Formats: sequence, structure tokens, C-alpha cells
Amino acid sequence: MSVNKVILVGNVGRDPEIRHLDSGVAVANFPLATSESYTAKNGEKVTTTEWHNIVLWRGLAEVAEKYVTKGRQLYIEGRIRTRSYDDKDGVKKYITEIYGDVMQMLGSPGNSQGGGSSDSEMASSKPTPQVNEPDVEEPEGDEDLPF
Repeated sequence: MSVNKVILVGNVGRDPEIRHLDSGVAVANFPLATSESYTAKNGEKVTTTEWHNIVLWRGLAEVAEKYVTKGRQLYIEGRIRTRSYDDKDGVKKYITEIYGDVMQMLGSPGNSQGGGSSDSEMASSKPTPQVNEPDVEEPEGDEDLPF
């Protein structure tokens, strides 16, 4: 058995890019920043930021299109996928993406501090098998968020 599960809480780096496939299925792509701070030996506070490529399908993509904007704090639960493509010069490139299965909007729109205020909304994918699209499994149970 193996597990491929990612949980991120971070801020949206730019408004989502939404595409609609020929079959009518919506796909949203956007970067999500997660930051970590620590104090160095010299007493200086150091913050490092990691950028994650988020991909949402179907209903989640439609929710993102309507409500997700740059700066919004999000909870994303999903799995890691790495794919390759050839760039314009024919060089093979690799990209690692987070395929989101669950998304929760935290705080107020555009509020980078978040905190799960009363306007938080939870959305999850409702998979329908389709050709040439990733299989998405419905999350099991109504587990509490880790915060």
C-alpha cells in the first residue's frame, strides 16, 4: 500500500487561470505560496516561501473561478502529480503539481491572515469518470481539519 496525500494552507499567488476542455470540463490552475519562519542563530528572523502549482478539476475549478482571487488564503487537500512536456525548443521539462480534491477558503476574500472566519466555504470534487482526465476519488468521511 502507498499514500499520496498533501495538505497545504497558503496564499494564492495570482488569480486562477480557467480552461474548459472540449468535453465542457473546467480546469483551474494557480500558484499557492506556503511560508515557514524560524529564527537563525544570529537572532534574525528568516522566512522561506515554497510555491506549489495547484490544479483543480470540474466543480472545484468552477468554485475557484467564482471565488478564488490573488492573496486569498486557502486550505487545499490533494495529491502530488509530476508530468513532463516538451518546451518550444523540444527540450523535455518536468512540472510537479498538486491535484486538489478538497478546497476550503479561509478568512475574508483577499485577507492573507485568514483564520477560518464565518465566511469559510468548503468544496470538494464530485468525480465523474471521463476519458483523458485524471481519476479523482471522493475523500472519505468528514474528518476535522488539523487546525
